[in-house]
Amino acid sequence: MTRKRLWAPWRLAYIAGARKGKKSKQSKCLFCEKGKSKPSARNLVVVRGRHGFCMLNLFPYNNGHMLIAPYRHVANLEDLTQAEWLDLWRLTSETIRRLRKVLSPDGFNTGINLGRAAGAGIPRHLHLHVVPRWMGDTNFMPLLTDTRVISQSLASAHKLLTRA
Repeated sequence: MTRKRLWAPWRLAYIAGARKGKKSKQSKCLFCEKGKSKPSARNLVVVRGRHGFCMLNLFPYNNGHMLIAPYRHVANLEDLTQAEWLDLWRLTSETIRRLRKVLSPDGFNTGINLGRAAGAGIPRHLHLHVVPRWMGDTNFMPLLTDTRVISQSLASAHKLLTRA
């Protein structure tokens, strides 16, 4: 099946303007609060590492959907220390081992949504998703149509990327 693309480079100005909008105000950070709690079914924390922890997602995409976050309140991947980075990936491996053992999934989706525009529900505290997948289960990111809206021309994107 061939995917269709709908090019809309004029939308880039709107997207750039939306990025300058007001920042969301949260009274408490879920990950900061959970990071202080002990592993338990009540608080959904499964395992702790030296610099981060793993917990079940309260609003999962699939059974066994896990969230892995650093203890430190940090939004950007590039702001993690080397020790935090290594511990988060060690926790990710440990989480996958546990999920394989307990749920026997056929595969996994792993990822990080950086920023609200990328789908981060809590954009100010970086966290990884580990979603177990089984053949024939629901799609991780439901597609509504076979059409994609591309908001920037390839020439414009190429120009920006080669200058970076």
